[in-house]
Amino acid sequence: MSDFTDLVARAISPTMSREEREAVYQVVKQAMRRLQERENLRPDDPRALLQEHLVEETIRDVETLVTRYLARQTILEAERANEAAMAAGAAVGEEVLRPPRSGA
Repeated sequence: MSDFTDLVARAISPTMSREEREAVYQVVKQAMRRLQERENLRPDDPRALLQEHLVEETIRDVETLVTRYLARQTILEAERANEAAMAAGAAVGEEVLRPPRSGA
């Protein structure tokens, strides 16, 4: 992970709403534009376009990481709920059919 991606990833949290994360991304984009203005880069300058592309790519990378994390949390919660249901069924003497484990 690049230093910039790491910095953006640290600025957000998976517990933040999409709108909250988008607000952070807007701050990052504004900071980039201010730096470009300070360096007298026109919006159509290839260097400015590259910087904009890299910021957008970083945001996509961070959102991918957040999505993977949230999906994994959902899977873990479902597995825990399934295990609890199987344990409860076994406690009352019901026959419990276990779903096949992937990769088995």
